[in-house]
Amino acid sequence: MTGYLRELHLPTFRECFEELARRAVQETASYEQYLLELAERECQVRWAKRTERLLRQSRLPLEKDLASFDMARLPAKVARQVRTLLDGSFVDRRENLLMFGKTGTGKTHLLSAIAQELVRTGRKVISWPCALLVQELLVAKRDLKLSRVLKRLAGFEILVIDDIGYVQQSREEMEVLFTLLAERYERGTVMLTSNLPFSKWEAIFKDPMTTAAAIDRLVHHSVILELNLPSYRVEQAKKSKAAASAELSPTAGK
Repeated sequence: MTGYLRELHLPTFRECFEELARRAVQETASYEQYLLELAERECQVRWAKRTERLLRQSRLPLEKDLASFDMARLPAKVARQVRTLLDGSFVDRRENLLMFGKTGTGKTHLLSAIAQELVRTGRKVISWPCALLVQELLVAKRDLKLSRVLKRLAGFEILVIDDIGYVQQSREEMEVLFTLLAERYERGTVMLTSNLPFSKWEAIFKDPMTTAAAIDRLVHHSVILELNLPSYRVEQAKKSKAAASAELSPTAGK
């Protein structure tokens, strides 16, 4: 029996069939019920392993998940938008998700959290800090492999680009980034964060026409979230300072 199950690549069947058979006899379960439970366990284990593999492949910062993000910090409208995004229908429509806000507002954390939830529904995601992504594209262009890299990235339903514009790149670097965005236009979802509003993107792409073309491709089918929040890190620093001051106060503990 185990040999056949090994041949059929059913490891969970192989591990569980005897235990579940004994329980089925005790509970007088039908053959159909016994087989259904075996099949459900096999599917559950396979889905869990697939999700684990997709999360590793995504290169997302897994510690930045939805459970550890303080949704109460978000304005009610933005919180509703986030909950709507989790169903992934915007990915089916090849729409982009563009997230703007000042440094420290939680853009990277929230975008990563949304992307992780989409991975758990079976989506293929790949995440890059913008600075590293353009370096990868430049190396590929130098080695005459850019089309190959673009094809590999096209295999992911979602491309996450974190901190576009955070570090100013050269014109050549921005040219390869524009090539990537143009290649994905209406073919795959881009999820990105930026601390610069569109009005300042000419500093990124160096040229008014390229800037306009890049923005046009990103915005045409998109959801835009603006995190107009105080810096989370500054808030935490103030709380820590206040707590430390309270401990040192002469009246503390009285």
